[in-house]
Amino acid sequence: MRKRFLFLPFLLLLVSGLVSCEEVEDEGKYYDWQARNEAYIDSIKNVAGDRYVATEEGIRAVEVGEMFILQDYLVSTDKHPRYIYCKKLVKNAEGEIPVWTEAVNAFYYGTLITGEKFDGGFDGYGALDQNIPNPPGREPTPFSWSTDFLITESTLRTGWKIFLQYMAVGERWLVYLPTDSAYGSEGSGTIPGYSALVFDVVLNKVIE
Repeated sequence: MRKRFLFLPFLLLLVSGLVSCEEVEDEGKYYDWQARNEAYIDSIKNVAGDRYVATEEGIRAVEVGEMFILQDYLVSTDKHPRYIYCKKLVKNAEGEIPVWTEAVNAFYYGTLITGEKFDGGFDGYGALDQNIPNPPGREPTPFSWSTDFLITESTLRTGWKIFLQYMAVGERWLVYLPTDSAYGSEGSGTIPGYSALVFDVVLNKVIE
């Protein structure tokens, strides 16, 4: 019995030490997090340039590999417009584009700016991937799972509400959401506050 009681404090000390190490690692991983995320989005903005798209005609004209900009009018103000940034990985100029009142089915893969996956039903491209081939690899497999999204759903992030109204069925986009179009300063679950999010999205169909 005495040996068991002597061992218990050591075990508790070991566990507390492991927790402390994890906390230190998390603090290091997310050090200066807001500034790093803002700098990442600024770098994407520089690549996108002034290619703003506001019409269906304009969005269908965008070619594979080109960066373009959509205004997130759901969080914009007159003095502070907000934007999301996108790149087509697969184009379907004849595909159906959903409207505000519809739902869609899509595969998606979400990462933080570190490239760390936080959610998704297939292994796609993330925040650190460059020089993505045409046609792209890392396609959904029979073991992947897709998700239904109602565009008007209150819990759906504003960035998703915006780009889903421009994306054609059969297309695949890489989408960069700044903090204001994602989970803001509070974050959600394993997503820290002030996180910019990057999604690889494959739009399968519009659900009537």
